[in-house]
Amino acid sequence: MHADQFEVRLAIVRHRFAATLESKIEDTVTSANRMSSGSKDGLIKHASESYRRLHGICGIGPTVGFSATGEAAHFAEATLMQAYRERRGPTEKEVLSLKKALERLRVVAASELRLMYQRGG
Repeated sequence: MHADQFEVRLAIVRHRFAATLESKIEDTVTSANRMSSGSKDGLIKHASESYRRLHGICGIGPTVGFSATGEAAHFAEATLMQAYRERRGPTEKEVLSLKKALERLRVVAASELRLMYQRGG
């Protein structure tokens, strides 16, 4: 009985994660596009928000069955780590690396989402 309750709760978290995954990635892509220009404070804000979104995907994804998505998010997160820690906007090179990593994250997440829905959620 206890294991069944755990599985139900895990399924709820998995569904919630899946339902918000694409929008989190799209929000991060939008932020990455805005990191190419803007005020210093705006760049720092976009980098920090993006880092935190990616960090959440890294942490929760593998736990709910999205291992490849978590790994791809970790790679994207790593492109922002130094800027985040130094509380600065990312360099042009970091933004380009982030955009490439986000494209990979999109592909991987879409693949894992398809698999999840094919299996019935």
